[in-house]
Parts: sequence; C-alpha cells; structure tokens
Amino acid sequence: MADIKDLETYLNEVYGPVTDWMTDFDHANPEYNENAHALWDEMRDKCPVAHTTRYGGTWLPVTHEYVSEIAYDTDRFTSRSVVVSRMKPSLAPDMPPAPIGTAPPISSDPPFHHDARRVMLPAFAPKKIAAWEGDVRALCNELLDNVEGQEVIDAAVDYAQHIPVNVIARMLGFPLEDSDLFRKFVHDVLEGVDEPVHVRQPKFDRLFDYISVQIEEHQANPREDLTSFLLNATIYDQPLSMRHVAGSIVLLLLAGIDTTWSAIGSSIWHLATTPADRERLVREPELMPTAIEEFLRAYAPVTMARLVKEDMDFHGCPMKAEDWVLLPFPAANRDPKEFADADKVIIDREENRHSAFGLGIHRCMGSNLARLELTIAVEEFLKRYPNFELSDTAGVKWSNGQIRGPRKLPVRILPNK
Repeated sequence: MADIKDLETYLNEVYGPVTDWMTDFDHANPEYNENAHALWDEMRDKCPVAHTTRYGGTWLPVTHEYVSEIAYDTDRFTSRSVVVSRMKPSLAPDMPPAPIGTAPPISSDPPFHHDARRVMLPAFAPKKIAAWEGDVRALCNELLDNVEGQEVIDAAVDYAQHIPVNVIARMLGFPLEDSDLFRKFVHDVLEGVDEPVHVRQPKFDRLFDYISVQIEEHQANPREDLTSFLLNATIYDQPLSMRHVAGSIVLLLLAGIDTTWSAIGSSIWHLATTPADRERLVREPELMPTAIEEFLRAYAPVTMARLVKEDMDFHGCPMKAEDWVLLPFPAANRDPKEFADADKVIIDREENRHSAFGLGIHRCMGSNLARLELTIAVEEFLKRYPNFELSDTAGVKWSNGQIRGPRKLPVRILPNK
C-alpha cells in the first residue's frame, strides 16, 4: 500500500492543500478521516451541505435528514458510480451505463437493481452466514496465536485486516495466497481516487483480468462457493452475463474486505483508548451485542456516493448533472437531531437505529456477515487480551477515501488486572 504521506504530497501537487473544509474539502486528504468527526460537527453547524470543486464538483451533506433524503431519491440521483474519483462515467466511455452499472447491484438503479439484488440475497441468508461462525472464530485465534508473546502488536495489520480477506477469499473460492493482491486491489480502487484516468484505468483492468482468470478456473472446475453460485444464477430466466458476474465479484471482494476490517480496527481502537468500556465489556460480556451496534453507529466505516442526474436545486444547493454527492453514513449516525448524546459511545445504548449499513435500496446485503466477523473479532481479542492500550498515539494511521478505519493500530498488551 502506498505511503499515505506520498498521497498527501500528490494531492497537494494536483489541487493544492485544503484551504477551507467547508468549501474546499478533499475526502482523499489524510487529514479528512483522521479528523472526520470534528469536521462533520463543524460542517453540521456552519454548512450542512459542503461543496468542493475537486473531482469535477462534489457535495457533502452531513445531516441525517439530507443523507437519508438523497439515499432514497433514485429519481434524481444515480448509483452508476459510487466511488468519487476523477474517473467520472463521462470520462470512461466503456463504463456500463445505468441501470446496470459496473458492479451490480451496488452500481444499479431501479428497476434493474431490485432483480440484481434478489439474485444475491440467498447467498447471505442468516443461516448460511451463521454457519461460518466456527471458521471465523478459529481464524481469529490463529491470528492471535501468531502474535502471542509480543508486547506490542499492530491490531490492524496483524489482526483486523486478515479476517475479512481470508473469509471473503474462501467464500469466493479464490486462492488464500493472493491476500496481498486483494489488499492492493482495495487500495487501487478505494484509495487511489485522485489518480488521472490514464493511471487509474489500468489498475481496474488488472483487477478485472484477475477476476476473469478466477471465473475461467471456476467454469473448468465448478464447486460450492460464491463464484460458482453467480455462474449458475439467472436473471429474467437468462444466465448472468460474464460482465455482471465479474462486477458482482468485484463488489463482494472489495466491499467484503475494506468495510469489515475498518469496523474491526475502529472497535479495537475505541477499546484501546477507552479503558472503562473495555473493562466493562470484559466484566459484562452479555453487553457485546449492544456494544457492537454502538461501535457500528459511532465508527461506521462507509461513505457511499451518487451522481446527480440533471441540474437541480437541493435545499438551496445548485447541483449540476454529473456532480458527485458523498453520502457519509457515519456523519448521519452522529447527528444530534437523530441520536441522543450522538457524540458519545454508549455501549449499552438501548435504541440504536443506526445507518452504518446504509439507507435506501442499497442497504448492505452483507450486514449479517459483517456483524458476525466484527462480533467474533472483538470477542476473541478481548478474551486473549483483556487489558491493552495504544502504544503510540502518533503511530495510528487512518485510511483515506470513502472507507474510514485504522490502517495501522499499534497496541501494547498489558498484564491482566
């Protein structure tokens, strides 16, 4: 993964440093995710729909009301491209058009979206996901065994990042030894958003080339996994096109990895920096379900994007066709008009209708899997290490882009009390 300082230098060369986060924000600048909560609070007070001319024009609503309104409005906003970058559809003529998009169903609009989503839902049914509990728990313990005896471990690099990579690779039937390659794909697609089209497009091509090889291998050797499931699926009584299969696999590979490892890392970061909550969870493990939901609310990792379909006025904001709109579900989760004590993490919060998994038609269909992995990862970490703290606050590095989570998380293991 490219050094985050190199990215900051590159962004400053292209656009110059951010001068005003209300009118010149850049979600790919490392300062954005590092200070996201404070920035959203300030925007909510001063400018509930921030704007920047970067990326060809981008809007950032930060209230629950506005995020929800846009997420449900499929008439004026399209999901054709959900990652803000310099590579708009108009600059990438080979990008599949609406309503299908590049990675159905996340890139699909109605009416196609409903049918594409229905194809995949059986693979993520609660009983199918629950069957993975033993494997995920064994994986977490294996990872913890690997760092046994070390005083300082990187809870992101050594632990959180491996869990969803391993699980989604096994679900798709992809080689586990390609895990470093999967992490590179995540970086290329979700973090390298400010690269020009001629630099960014070849990285997409490499990703789809890899997927094509895996599809061909599955066609030659079918088995019981998600890839074969998609190859055998039908829509409108016809097999899915190879482009549809490949796009859906890209969605599963990327969304199944980065979002979950970010949620795991953020939860461990909270427990490392909030000893009272950590000690209470150790003492009262029955609170784990409500604590997990609160971690999801307070540290929701995902911001999705939409494109404006036609010139329009949105609550006084003159949005233009092809403008980007970021939907920061984490900011919506911290809106004090929606949640009491929204800025506080309350691990026994009883009412918690958060939007960590999105709002509207694209609500995450993998939420059962994400909850399973997050819950088990936190449970097993606390069982093994009930007492730990950050070893180096400055050593914590947050991701850049639309998925927020710690990329480096050095923690010191302390003696049990």
